Amino acid sequence: MAVATRENAREAILLAAREAAMTRGYGGINFRDLAATVGIKAASINYYFANKALLGEAVARRYQEDIDHDLAAISADAKDAVDALKRYPSIFRASLERDNRMCLSSFMAAERDELPGPVLKQVQAFADVNVAWLTKQLVAAGIGLPESVGARALAIYAAVAGAQIIARSRSDIAVFDALIESYREAGPLPG
Repeated sequence: MAVATRENAREAILLAAREAAMTRGYGGINFRDLAATVGIKAASINYYFANKALLGEAVARRYQEDIDHDLAAISADAKDAVDALKRYPSIFRASLERDNRMCLSSFMAAERDELPGPVLKQVQAFADVNVAWLTKQLVAAGIGLPESVGARALAIYAAVAGAQIIARSRSDIAVFDALIESYREAGPLPG
């Protein structure tokens, strides 16, 4: 029973840290605030994560694992690759729908100079996972060859993440929707 309790506490810390990072970035991860959210003593967090860098790395890794799952779900549910590409922005929109939160990876990428190396590596891995998935979908949709669509996949990722940033700055999800629609009409996303 104690093991399950420890695992539950670890998961609660990871979840609270993820929410903090999606709201305030890596700089917003604070052991005292997390402990209050989880209902444990701040010193207890050190039992699970010796320091903020290890916690940040674990949070970013989990976030990347979650995006792997989300992208696989889109692939499985979509009728084809074009449909999967059309659904892709919904992942970023979902963060905005949750009290104007932002993709953890985008937030942390903006804090690049303050991130410990392992955290930055996980943030970059998140982008790599997105670009690889987008590349695969573009090729499957017949939009290009693997050696030529990587740049477009990166542009799609950057455009969607950028739309989220602009919409968050205005606390207006309609801005995100309008930008995504413009990307479909004239930009990198297939229509």
